[in-house]
Amino acid sequence: MTERPSLRDRRRQETRTAISWAAIRLAVERGLANVTIEDIATEAGVSPRTVNNYFSSKAEAIAARHYDRAQGIADLLRARPAEEPLWEAITEAALERFEADRADTTVDPLWTQGVRLMTAEPALQGEFQKANVAAEIALTQAIADRTGTDADHDLYPVLVAKTASGAMRAAMAHWQRADPPVSYSSVLRTAFDAVTVTLP
Repeated sequence: MTERPSLRDRRRQETRTAISWAAIRLAVERGLANVTIEDIATEAGVSPRTVNNYFSSKAEAIAARHYDRAQGIADLLRARPAEEPLWEAITEAALERFEADRADTTVDPLWTQGVRLMTAEPALQGEFQKANVAAEIALTQAIADRTGTDADHDLYPVLVAKTASGAMRAAMAHWQRADPPVSYSSVLRTAFDAVTVTLP
């Protein structure tokens, strides 16, 4: 059972999220090079010192949405019913987390623009890759917890986590290129369905 975060932890996460979305919003509107830490602080309603306490750079603040989303998927996976097949549980956890972002009317269409920014802006690629690695570690541990395997010594949870992460990135790339536009949720479900056949 997942332990509920304390009020202090929730407030810290809310501040982190607000700063990250502020960074994304400004970068989308102005271009990354035209955004400063002071701009982000003003947009988020915090001090520049607070921004620096949470993130080492504006790139890290933007990439944090990717990491937090992946961490959320790991947390939701732990909360899925124990009897649910693994890939079904991963699929539903991923869909729930992605839809939670998009259900917030203050975020969508910023969510879509932010995704495109993170995958297209060269200056963000390093932080995005670091977030990918951290995300896979979090997902690996959640899969190991669910399957009773060892995240450090067993191949299976690592293989599943990397496959799931790859499926999500492939679905994201396909969704961005789709013409006419398609639902990301439908693309993600299709990707996971395909994976389930090859890696039970």
